[in-house]
Amino acid sequence: MDTENKSERTGFDPGEHQHMRYNPLRDSWVLVSAHRMKRPWKGQMEKPPEDNIPRHDPSNPLCPGSTRANGEVNPDYESTFLFDNDFPALQSDAPEPGSSDHPLFQTKGARGVCKVMCFHPWSDITLPLMQVSEIKAVIHKWTELTVELGATYPWVQIFENKGAMMGCSNPHPHCQVWASDFLPSEPRLSDRCQKNYYKKHGVQMLLEYSMQEAQRQERLVVENEDWLVLVPYWATWPFQTLLLPRRHVLRLSDLSDKEQESLASIMKRLLTKYDNLFEISFPYSMGWHGAPTGHYLREDMSYWQLHAHYYPPLLRSATVRKFIVGYEMLAQEQRDLTPEQAAERLRNLPEEHYKTAAAEKQSGVDC
Repeated sequence: MDTENKSERTGFDPGEHQHMRYNPLRDSWVLVSAHRMKRPWKGQMEKPPEDNIPRHDPSNPLCPGSTRANGEVNPDYESTFLFDNDFPALQSDAPEPGSSDHPLFQTKGARGVCKVMCFHPWSDITLPLMQVSEIKAVIHKWTELTVELGATYPWVQIFENKGAMMGCSNPHPHCQVWASDFLPSEPRLSDRCQKNYYKKHGVQMLLEYSMQEAQRQERLVVENEDWLVLVPYWATWPFQTLLLPRRHVLRLSDLSDKEQESLASIMKRLLTKYDNLFEISFPYSMGWHGAPTGHYLREDMSYWQLHAHYYPPLLRSATVRKFIVGYEMLAQEQRDLTPEQAAERLRNLPEEHYKTAAAEKQSGVDC
C-alpha cells in the first residue's frame, strides 16, 4: 500500500503527529515528535563558539613548533601532521586483567593505539574553509592510516570532534584515530545488522538505501556523481547526516583517486551548509564506518558498505542544543523535527561560506 496515500486517508501528518521510525543499522526505533518544536524554550543556552582564534598560538599543543605535554616539539608542518596521542585511551602493551569469579563481573583485555592527526597548520581554519585539495590530503592520510593500522587491528576508528561543545580541548583542525584489537559495540551492532539484511535481501543494506534516497530526494542534502549526503530516515540528532558512496565500497582504501576528489568536494559543501545554518563554526562529532580490518581482511565482508556519520548537537539556534536525557536515556531515542524538515533546511542553504561571502561584500565596500 502506498504510504503517502495511506497517510492522506488517515489524516496523518509526520510534521504534526508523533510516530516511530526504524533504524536498520542499530535494530532500534526512534520516536519523532516534530510538534514539540513549538514549545517555548527557557532552558540552558550555550555559549556561541569563539570566532577570534589566533592563527598560531605557541601554547596550543597542536600548532607547528609547539611543545606538547610529553616534551616533544611539533615540526613546522605545512599540510597534515600525525603523532601518537599523548594521553591515549588504548595502549599496545597493557597487561591482561585477571579472570572473573562471577558472570556479572566480567572483564576483558583491551589493546590498541591512539593517534592525533592535524588537518592544517592554521588554528583559525576548519574543513569547510580549506581548499578541496587540502581536504583531499586529509582523506589520503585517512586512507593510509586505515591500511597501516588495519593490517593488525580489526577496527580503526577515525573520528573528529569539532567544537568545544563536542569536547574538543584545543581549537585547531584535527581528528583522532583509535585502532583496537576488538570490534567496538557500535560497529559490532552495525556489522550484525548489515549481515542479516544481506542474508535476507541479497543486497547491501546501505547501497540499497542510498539508491532509494537518491530516487525519493526528500532527505537529500547534497550529491555529486560519486557521493550523496542525506538526513537519515531514522536520524536521532536534529541535523544528523549520513555520507554514502553511490557504488559498493568496503573501505576508504577502495576509493579511486577521482572518488577521493569528489569526496573532498562534497565534504566541503556539506560542512559549509552546516556553518551557514546558524552562521557559526558548527559543532559536531563525525566518524567513518567501513568493513572491519585485521583478521577480517581474510573473511567475506561483502555485506558492508563504507559510510560516514555526522552528529551535530544544535537544535534551534547557535545557543540551543539537543539534550539526550530523560526519555532518551531511560526509554528510547527521540527527535523534535522530522528528518525531512531538517534536510530541507540544510538543502536550501547557500554553498558559499558565510565568512567568504562577508569578506567579498566587505571587499566590494572598500573598493
